Amino acid sequence: MDFVKEWLQAGQMTVSRLLLQHYHRLGLTTEELVFWLELNSYSQQGETFPDLDQIARQMGLSQAQVFKLLEQVVAKEVLQIVTAQDSQGRQTDSYDFSPLYEKLTTILQADAAQAEVTSKEDQVSHLYQIFEQEFGRPLSPLEYERIAGWLDEDHYDPELVRLALKEAVTHQARSLSYIDRILLNWESKNIKTKEAVTNEQARRKMALLQKEAEVSQGAGTAEDQQLPPITLHNPFKED
Repeated sequence: MDFVKEWLQAGQMTVSRLLLQHYHRLGLTTEELVFWLELNSYSQQGETFPDLDQIARQMGLSQAQVFKLLEQVVAKEVLQIVTAQDSQGRQTDSYDFSPLYEKLTTILQADAAQAEVTSKEDQVSHLYQIFEQEFGRPLSPLEYERIAGWLDEDHYDPELVRLALKEAVTHQARSLSYIDRILLNWESKNIKTKEAVTNEQARRKMALLQKEAEVSQGAGTAEDQQLPPITLHNPFKED
């Protein structure tokens, strides 16, 4: 018998790694997961309501055990039995697997939201540390409160506050009032991201270089006007 041919004819089933990684968080046992996957594999082959006796034989379980598994996965809301009626009035049953995907999506969304909260908390904690490093001392309670106000009340991104601090340090102005003016100036120009700050700094640098070039050119012209006129007389030629 050609087992390779039989293997290929049996078809393939795709299982997301997310399901394998998180099925315990859905409240499923390993046996319940295998049962759910067995039903799903038949569904992928077009059998929407397979014979449970056949699944029992494949899993090495009794009929009563398989029916118990069916009750459990339905109770855990990862599978739903749907009854539909066709145009001739005949009722047909099928399995709906979408409840599992919906529950898994909810879990993953909650994970992503928590990760974002944790990331922001880490950013804020790191921001306070940077301020203390740049100021060379611990922050006072009022300073903590003012920085927190930028984040919680004014809703400035922690990265934007860090860049404002960096700008202030560049100008030798380690002052929260100076940093506040920088943030207000950026806000008036709708500067809210690191990229926007970089572009604004590049624009200011270009404007400064252009101004210096104009001043230098003007100074050179005035100096040229102060030079004595060049004579065309040849001192070695007799008059």
